[in-house]
Amino acid sequence: MTGLRELTEPDAQGRFGPYGGRYVPETVMPALLELEAAYREARSDPAFWSELDYYYRQYAGRPTPLYFAERLTRELGGARIYLKREDLNHTGAHKINNCLGQALLARRMGKRRIIAETGAGQHGVAAATVAARFGMKCTVYMGAEDVRRQEPNVFRMRLLGAEVVPVTTGSATLKDATSEALRAWVTNVEDTYYVIGSVVGPHPYPAMVRDFQAVIGRETIEQIRAAEGRLPDVAIACVGGGSNAMGLFHPLSAYPEVRLVGVEAAGRGLGTGHHAASLGAGEPGVLHGALSYLLQDEHGQVREAYSVSAGLDYPGVGPEHAWFRDTGRAEYVAVTDDEALAAFQLLARTEGIIPALESSHAVAYAARIAPQLPPDAIVVVNLSGRGDKDIYHVMRLLGQAGREGEAAR
Repeated sequence: MTGLRELTEPDAQGRFGPYGGRYVPETVMPALLELEAAYREARSDPAFWSELDYYYRQYAGRPTPLYFAERLTRELGGARIYLKREDLNHTGAHKINNCLGQALLARRMGKRRIIAETGAGQHGVAAATVAARFGMKCTVYMGAEDVRRQEPNVFRMRLLGAEVVPVTTGSATLKDATSEALRAWVTNVEDTYYVIGSVVGPHPYPAMVRDFQAVIGRETIEQIRAAEGRLPDVAIACVGGGSNAMGLFHPLSAYPEVRLVGVEAAGRGLGTGHHAASLGAGEPGVLHGALSYLLQDEHGQVREAYSVSAGLDYPGVGPEHAWFRDTGRAEYVAVTDDEALAAFQLLARTEGIIPALESSHAVAYAARIAPQLPPDAIVVVNLSGRGDKDIYHVMRLLGQAGREGEAAR
């Protein structure tokens, strides 16, 4: 069995097992080394964490509740289901945890401008929010397709003072936005800080973003012990890049009795090729500066991902997830668009909570396994974000399905 430290801490080259590292042009290395040194210093400074904890509590609204979903539990039968309510954070998702940490680090490094990439828009909104709070200029790169799908979040970012740059290359989604943000950072490293939104990218980003998101798992451990007197049997979170999942998994990984389940987007089905299941159907390769599992064609080229959820529409995954997969510490499953849409409606109908489409994938898997578990089993689902941003997208999808059903009748 791999030791806990070897499982969860990168080596000197920033690798989790064989994954991670720094596969970047020479021009980016000085910026990464500067960032690594700054984060190493901040990580060992209690004053840094004390200030971050202040903003978590007084600005973001932490701790978020761990809510017992009584009606959902009754509807499904079987295990008791708890929801970790990251959707109740300021800006509506877990993304604010990481953005607050990186903004404080950018300020500590003397940077006055931040750039970010975004898929569903939640990370872009969180980056624009912290930029406004700390008086920084902000530019957000977003795929043109995601700009279309996530119009309310684009408006929010602009309202907060950020410049939103639509990216039209490739599939015009998160992968292309990330590539464009990396290119922009290369040409502006002197005064610009790049706020990566997930546990992806070159070292030290995967471990650093994880550290800022680990507050989710620490709170969950404390709250479930207070509610049930023990840890959960299963902890479930959706996985695109994987930041909300690693935030939940990392503190729980020290407890082998807790089953960790990451839920990827199966899209239209793994057999169709239209999905975003990097861990379930990908192979190791390099993307955005790190080695991890990613979707590739027969020539080793990065293949376009697909998901109904913009936040999961990414062909790669964080390297620590790849290591968890290979070592067996976590298992990774996939849920289709149809299952996620059904879970979106199920949680709204039973609990009065409209989840993000990303989170709906985790809810869908909980709905799949809960009836098979005994009534005294405990399942925690990380509700990574709220579904306001997805309302118009889902309305179009369900309206189209309804019209097709009427036509068939």
